[in-house]
Amino acid sequence: LMDPSSGIRQKKTKMSWQSYVDDQLIATGHVQKAAIIGLDGSLWATSAGFNLPAPELSAIAGAASNPASILGGGLNIEGQKYMVLRAEDPIIYVRKGSDGACISKTGQCILIGWYGEKVQAGQCNQAVEKLADYLRENGY
Repeated sequence: LMDPSSGIRQKKTKMSWQSYVDDQLIATGHVQKAAIIGLDGSLWATSAGFNLPAPELSAIAGAASNPASILGGGLNIEGQKYMVLRAEDPIIYVRKGSDGACISKTGQCILIGWYGEKVQAGQCNQAVEKLADYLRENGY
């Protein structure tokens, strides 16, 4: 089913966090790797091949809770340091060369969408922010 107000595809049953990663982020073609983590840095769901070690998850959660803390310092994703382009609650944009990520915090979780050279940053950002808006509107 499609929610007409948001354009988010929904199944009749409540979607799992993994299905949000697979169906709402990866399936768009604008997000090449994705994860949903708790505000405490715990991993809730991830796409295949997206390897985020616990220290990076904790750092991402900390950055999402206090975006100003990473300005000028960068953020590590899969062992690579990314430059912070924007860090304003609830959005963080990071980039390294042609790769980058959009990180968006909701009331209960943090969405991470990563893109490589074949995807434009704005397309990834839009996909991540659309799902984040939907989750916020529905109490998550």
